[in-house]
Amino acid sequence: MKRTQIQLDDATYEVVRRRAYEQNRSMSSVVREALAKTFGVESGVEKRKLTIEDFPFIGMGSDPGNPPDAPVSEHHDDVLADAYAGWNRSGRE
Repeated sequence: MKRTQIQLDDATYEVVRRRAYEQNRSMSSVVREALAKTFGVESGVEKRKLTIEDFPFIGMGSDPGNPPDAPVSEHHDDVLADAYAGWNRSGRE
């Protein structure tokens, strides 16, 4: 893929921006698709649907002990407060 810059008039910019927003896509992908359709070009890169197996790092930080305040993502303020309280009790202020 090559990087390039283009200038759009205000009306075209707004149409592309709105379409990208409505389709939850980037403006670049909308422009690439429009140009490919206009010039009859196929990208040659076929996208496949991602599965959970494509993300082996998910769960790497899990605590096998399953602490009572799990998941930490929902109780991070409590976990941090407990950590600071323990740190202060050990004489490190």
